[in-house]
Amino acid sequence: MRLAWFTPLPPVRSGIAQYSRELLSGLSRSCDIDVFESFNAHDFVWKHRQAPYEFIVYQLGNAPCHDYMWAYLVRYPGLVVLHDGQLHHARGRMLLQQWHRRQDEYRSEFWFNHPDANADLAELGAEGLLGSLTYLWPMLRTVVESSRRVLVHNHWLAGQIREAHPGTAVDVVEMGVPESAPRTGARQEIRSRHGIAEDAIVFTALGKVTPEKRIREALRALASIAGSVPHARLLLAGETVEYYDLRAEAQALGLAGKVTFAGYLPDEEIDDYLDASDVCLCMRWPTSRETSASWLRCLAAGKPTISTDLVHTVDVPTLDPRTWTVLEARLKPRPPDEEPTGPVGVSIDILDEDHSLKLAMRRLATDAGLRSMLGSNARKSWSRRFRLEQMVSGYRHTIDLALACPAPDPLSRGHLPKHLLADGTEHAERLLREAGLSDVLRSDLWMGHTE
Repeated sequence: MRLAWFTPLPPVRSGIAQYSRELLSGLSRSCDIDVFESFNAHDFVWKHRQAPYEFIVYQLGNAPCHDYMWAYLVRYPGLVVLHDGQLHHARGRMLLQQWHRRQDEYRSEFWFNHPDANADLAELGAEGLLGSLTYLWPMLRTVVESSRRVLVHNHWLAGQIREAHPGTAVDVVEMGVPESAPRTGARQEIRSRHGIAEDAIVFTALGKVTPEKRIREALRALASIAGSVPHARLLLAGETVEYYDLRAEAQALGLAGKVTFAGYLPDEEIDDYLDASDVCLCMRWPTSRETSASWLRCLAAGKPTISTDLVHTVDVPTLDPRTWTVLEARLKPRPPDEEPTGPVGVSIDILDEDHSLKLAMRRLATDAGLRSMLGSNARKSWSRRFRLEQMVSGYRHTIDLALACPAPDPLSRGHLPKHLLADGTEHAERLLREAGLSDVLRSDLWMGHTE
């Protein structure tokens, strides 16, 4: 089977890049796959004309490294893997933050995706004034209605898409990650590298350090328990961002010596850092209903986790730190042949975040038995549901289902916003004119390009 696969790959610093690399290593045993990244995506058109691909897969997210896919996914329908439950951030950035500010095209896409929204919202969005309200208008219809199938990683998001877009083929394949394989002696080596005592209780946040990861809240909680739990430490194992200065904040909270900034981690060191950790912080708010690969890696490593209580993860048992009982929403009936799984960590109610986070960190820092029990359950949950091999098998099944269905009629997409269906050359010519570069259109270079 010949597949075209649109995705970022390492060295791009993206969780989806790593995800695709691991997934492709399994799928490539039974499929012939051409990968199209931003630098070589233009090769897809002539390759597809020369020898049509049987199927096309788009790994789509909100980060800039996915922007190039939009030029293809509408014109060449395939399987769109939605890593985020909303794409408003991506479209807003592409259409409004470029030098030519395509405001009319933004309005067109907004109204197509949300025809019943308040009349003022598109204008607020076009001026970049919606802020976090963009989460309420996900702008998914364009993708859903121009795809052969849609794949997501959790059942809640699949249900939401089916409800909003009846008749859409939505598949669920739970995300999988490889088995954790730290180097021998990694715990001691990593702790020694960063000057962390062997008897310290290390809370680790894995991944890019952004406000959405609730790191500021974790710093405040650590400061509040420092007197009663002096051996607690916070390890930030991920790339920092310029607009979020946590070093100054840690110092202001009196946490000098208690917070370690490890910076960006190469993929081969992630398991070593998890081995050096005692508890993992996997919080996120606001959320795009994404499934966190970092969280699954923590489960695979057998580490108890502290996560935000989110509606799309209610099928994973966790404890409420206010009562230390399993959250009621997670006590749902399970199939008779399904092995029961105990709580894998602690979930934080976003409305009680500061209080609950302090309770969780204090208890987990002082109760080795609870850490051991939660970590053991975490490992069992990963083994039952989140193995990489299971995800590879799920993808194969989904692709087989898609191939059994007829490809969509190109005419059926005529209702999409016109600029999405415009010829690429025509679109490029318009942008050159808007930029005052009409002379380029008469040059030998341009004539050769169009031919």
